[in-house]
Order: sequence, then C-alpha cells, then structure tokens
Amino acid sequence: MKIFHNSSHTRLLSTRREMLQRSACGIGAVALTALLGDPDYGDHVSAAESSNTFGPRPTHFPARCKSVIYLYMDGGPSQVDTWDPKPLLTQQNGKPFAMKMEPTQFNNNGNTLGSPWQFAQHGESGTPVSELFPHISKHVDELAVIRSMTSAFSEHTNANYFLHTGSGLQGRPSMGAWFGYGLGSECRDLPGFIVLNGGLIPPGGLDCFNSGFLPASYQGSIFNSNNPPVANIRRTEASDLLQRNKLSLLNKLDAGVLDRLGHVDQLESAIANYELAYRMQIAVPHLTDLSDETELTHELYGLNAKTAGTATFGRQCLLARRLVERGVRFIELTCPSVGHDRWDQHGNLKDGHEKNAAAVDQPIAGLLQDLKQRGLLKETLIVWSGEFGRTPFAQGTNGRDHNPFGFSLWMAGGGVKGGTIYGATDEFGYKAIENRLEIHDLHATMLHLCGVDHERQTFRFSGRDMRLTDVHGHVIHEILS
Repeated sequence: MKIFHNSSHTRLLSTRREMLQRSACGIGAVALTALLGDPDYGDHVSAAESSNTFGPRPTHFPARCKSVIYLYMDGGPSQVDTWDPKPLLTQQNGKPFAMKMEPTQFNNNGNTLGSPWQFAQHGESGTPVSELFPHISKHVDELAVIRSMTSAFSEHTNANYFLHTGSGLQGRPSMGAWFGYGLGSECRDLPGFIVLNGGLIPPGGLDCFNSGFLPASYQGSIFNSNNPPVANIRRTEASDLLQRNKLSLLNKLDAGVLDRLGHVDQLESAIANYELAYRMQIAVPHLTDLSDETELTHELYGLNAKTAGTATFGRQCLLARRLVERGVRFIELTCPSVGHDRWDQHGNLKDGHEKNAAAVDQPIAGLLQDLKQRGLLKETLIVWSGEFGRTPFAQGTNGRDHNPFGFSLWMAGGGVKGGTIYGATDEFGYKAIENRLEIHDLHATMLHLCGVDHERQTFRFSGRDMRLTDVHGHVIHEILS
C-alpha cells in the first residue's frame, strides 16, 4: 500500500497489483454464492445470477484442440522395441556394443541387445510399428511419431518431475495445472485436471500432479479405479438440506475471514472447491457408471479382456472419452499393475514389455477409434510417452537400463499431422542425431495446439514471471497439420 501526503489530507492508494489482489478476494465467496443460488442446490438466487468461476478463458490464437489426454507410460518404454526399429541391433545382438557407453543408472552393462520383436510397416504412411502393438498399429495414420526426444535426467523421480512440470525439482506446477490456469474449464461439474489412476502412482508421487505456486484449485484431482473413484463423493449428512445449511454457514465464515485478511489463495481455493465438490457428488456417479455404454463399446476398449491390466486401463480410456465429452481440459492416465515394475525392465525385458503393452494396446486403439467416429479426435490431443527410453545394450543379459539421450513418443488428434515420423536416433537407437528435441519442446507444442503461446503464459512468483517451459521450448511445427 502506498501512502501519499499533501497539505490538506492523507489518502491511501493501492498499487494496481494490490487493487487486483483485493478485488479478487471475493471470487471464492462469489463461487459459493453461485453454488447456493444454483437450481440444483437451493433457492437463494436465480440461476441467471450464478456464474462459473473457472469458465473458459480466451486463448492467444485459435486453438486446434479443446482437451488433452496424456497416456503416461510409467517407467520408460524401450524406443528400439516399440517405435524406432534398428536392424543393426539384431545383426550385432550379443556382440560388444560398438559405441561409447554413457554412465547408466546401475552400470551393469552387457552386450548389444537386439529387439525380441519384429517390426512391420502399417497404414498408408507405412510407419513401422513393433508387434507389441497389434491394435494401435491399425491407427498409425493418426499418429505423429517422434523419435528424437531427450530428457535432462536419467533417474525416475527427477525425470518424472521434468516430464510433468518442466523442472527436475520437486514443487513446480504440473503441466495439467498450467493448462487449467491458462485455458480455464468448459465443465462446471468436474475438475479441469483429472488423473485417472490405474494403480501405479509414478516415482515422485502426487507432486507430479501438483499446482505448485499456481493457485491450489488447479492441482490434479485423482480418480481411482476402485469404487467409489473419489473419496467422500457420497455425502455423510442425513439430507441434502442439512448439507446445504453447512455450506451456507461455511460461506459466511469464510467471507468474514476474507474481509479481514484480503486475498488468501488457500481459502479462495477451498471456497471454490466447496462448489465443485457439491456438483461432483451428482456428476461423478453418472460419469463412472458405464452401464449406458453399449456392449460393443465395452469390447472395443477391452473391458472384458482377461489379460492383466487391460480391463483396468480400458476403463480409464473409456472414462477419458467421457471426460472429454463433458469438457474436462486435461486428463492423465497412469499405468495399471501387471506384475512387473511398470515399463521399467532392468531384467526380463521380453516378458515385462509384453505384459505392459498388452495392458494398454487394445484400450488405446479403442480410444482412438471411438474418438474419431464421434468426431472428437480432431479436437482432442492425445500424447503417449514415458519419462525416458532404454539402452540399446543389455543391462545384465536380458534387460535394458535407462536412456535419456534419445527416445520415442507419439501424438495424435488435435491438429497433429498423422502418419508422420519426426527426428531420428543413431543406427543403434542410442542418441538423438536428427531434429533433437527436449521436454520443453513437447510442452510448447501441446500448449500451442490448445491456442496458448508458451512464452506469454506466465505466473508471477518469487519476483519472476514463471512459465511451464522456463526460458526454453520451441513448437514442433513440422508435425502439425
């Protein structure tokens, strides 16, 4: 607060930032007031007076897509066994590795390890796909395969933070939080950033989905695969009227605190979450009840499959489609347990990768097909990736260690040019040598497709304008349609 003096009086003037902060103090209270006035909640005000605090926000330029589905392949799938075939590995299988080996996570390095799986060209594009993915390969003309991604970290926890937040340090906002902050939400009844947990929270824990220094309302909401999917989704009060009365009292108490203290993010977020939580008690049971889906849809997503993890991941993929239909902005799926340590096969590569691939292959193919036939794929961006790749030489005799120097991922839908291959690794699939990319480029491209300039989307924190891509990142225009 600045104090200005003159001979006749003293007056108090706020800086512009302080004025905005003070004027924002009532946002949470307005949100709850809107809830109390909603026709589904009570009779206090008319429906026309209610407002959506987290409504859609204008983008920097026209968006190619409205929602993002991020398929997180926890542990690091091997690029040379999935999307980046290397015949030389097969030719030199079992021989000493011909390139200089960088330090690895466990330093139990063996000889060159050829892929146990065959690759074949698919679709009109002729994109090579490993036999690990017989279902996804049918949709390869929708995919833009990137073969030259790199990471700055070779250890799971830091690499996960880097992948999810653009920083290898704990505590930064997740990319899902940044999308919610920049774009707002098109759904009044559900969070803008939802994590569908298949059973394996990645190393780094829930901080991979945190809001960091962004307002707390933007953090990821975890939906579990069990029932109920969200804790306390069913009210404990004996009647709806009793619950409304409690929330009305909370509104009055919180409004008093805000009057005294001014802007308090935690309290503002809590008030806004009261509104959202009440609406979720109605919305979530309808969302997660899949009985209104046809049996053909259940079969498409693999909900009746007997292979480990397929039905679980299939349910997640189907829920992701239903969330997109409801306007949820950012949805992340984590892997189900298949009896192995994620995609992290330091040993027994063949059995581990086959089981992990079988769990996700049919559900992802079903998601791509379902979104396309409903006309939703063109406005939904799908991203498939792990936090790094794996070495082309063995760890021990039959595993692969972590490799951040060159790995593969793919993107589909939402303005992506399908049937595209971008970038390349060396003849062993070890290091990116053509169109080398980093995670910041992935984030910049994802934001761009949603109509957001990654350099202009900032948040003032600790005296600096922070952004998801820090001072890095370039949009990968070559894979855009």
